[in-house]
Amino acid sequence: MAPVLKFRLSSLVWLVSALVLMLVFASRGISAETPTSPSRDAPQMDLPAASAQLGPGDTVAIRVFGESDMDGNVYVADDGSISLPLVGSIQVAGLSPAQVSLKIEKALRDGKFLVNPHVTLTLVSSVNQLVAVLGEVRTPGRYQVGANTTIFQLLAQAGGVTATSADVIFLIRTDASGNQSRIPINLKGFSDASSVLPNQKFKGGDSIFVPRADQFYIYGEVTQPNEYRLEPGMTVIQAIARAGGLTLRGSDRRVDIKRKGPDGREVTARAKQSDPVLPGDVIQVKESIF
Repeated sequence: MAPVLKFRLSSLVWLVSALVLMLVFASRGISAETPTSPSRDAPQMDLPAASAQLGPGDTVAIRVFGESDMDGNVYVADDGSISLPLVGSIQVAGLSPAQVSLKIEKALRDGKFLVNPHVTLTLVSSVNQLVAVLGEVRTPGRYQVGANTTIFQLLAQAGGVTATSADVIFLIRTDASGNQSRIPINLKGFSDASSVLPNQKFKGGDSIFVPRADQFYIYGEVTQPNEYRLEPGMTVIQAIARAGGLTLRGSDRRVDIKRKGPDGREVTARAKQSDPVLPGDVIQVKESIF
């Protein structure tokens, strides 16, 4: 009977040990069969890049852990807000999905709806990352931008600037309060090592305006009379050269410039070769008297 008794005692010890282990696992809330399996209800932290910003027209998916009745897709309204159960309207324009998640969590806590809410927000579709390119470009329109899109890449999407475009263009941006700012960007400054360049990144809803460069008109005894782009510091002799130079009958000593005076009246005066050309000048090159 000794071997049988020994076997029964061993079985009893094994059974007690198994019961103790099950109680330990149960007290920790961990399944003994799948100790490392994650919960199916755990929130999925697949937030988009922090640089993404929400705006009117975007669609976002919201998930509140443990509150399935609050889950679903939400449309960002024209005023930049989304409407949610319990918390109501929340402004999200200009914020990243991660920032909006924290804002919703705070609203749920402050309203005492949930003690420790966990919110995941994912950008489903976006029409907000579009920038309008207007003015002196070959194909004005709205173009998609990314976090690292440069001004030259954006202008290239619009077909490039025209021959009459200015060197200084403007980034037009409206903030959350509706205030509009114009940020100048000197395109020629990118080739000048001493220039201080703006480092703003494009945001959905921005606009790029490429103005028309200042012009002057030249006619008379020049090879190619026409309207031309005024370059910085241009003089009368340079303007004549831009128009193809003098004809055989032309004289660089008989040049008149018509321009508006301070009172708005047009004034015509004889010009020297070294005189500066101003925006809107009309230059007449006359025949030589000899």
